[in-house]
Amino acid sequence: MFYDAVKGEHGLAHNPFKAIIAPRPIGWISTISRDGHVNLAPYSFFNGICDTPPMVMFASSGRKDSIRNCEETGEFVCNLATLALKDQMNRSSAPVAHDVDEFKLAGLTAVPSRMVAPPRVGESPAALECKLLDIIHLADIDGRPADQYMALGQVIGVYIDDAVIRDGMIDVAELQTLARLGYMDYTAVRDKFAMTRPVE
Repeated sequence: MFYDAVKGEHGLAHNPFKAIIAPRPIGWISTISRDGHVNLAPYSFFNGICDTPPMVMFASSGRKDSIRNCEETGEFVCNLATLALKDQMNRSSAPVAHDVDEFKLAGLTAVPSRMVAPPRVGESPAALECKLLDIIHLADIDGRPADQYMALGQVIGVYIDDAVIRDGMIDVAELQTLARLGYMDYTAVRDKFAMTRPVE
């Protein structure tokens, strides 16, 4: 099949776009507002965008609390979501009022970060402490603003639980890192294989 993505006339029961862009890592983003309200929310439009310096992005459909808090304080933390934390991650996605603490809502421990104000998820085996670089209000090919916002951040601090380091590396298959698929589907990394790049 082929369909015009602008018109969206795919004729399927559900939009297939997110199922094609899969798996997508989950950015479990913790922020804090100017007045001290802590927020925790998962974003599946999330990824690293470069490593020197290390930078990440997450994109929000709508100007949600994570984006507002980043605008106010210029900081956020990306917490690693794993299979063992899937229920807490899902609970933190609930559409609740601005002053509701999703750490408490999901039964998670807010642990102080080292270099930024937002706390990290104490139960998560890894976290990236970030300084905001920019928030981009996205627009379509005709220049019409979309209700979509992308936050870009530079990683300035990295927390890793020593218990998950094996021979100098993190074993993501052992951690069973969560990822989002299409529709309401998720997956966890259980298998991996290595390949070396070809040499000219």
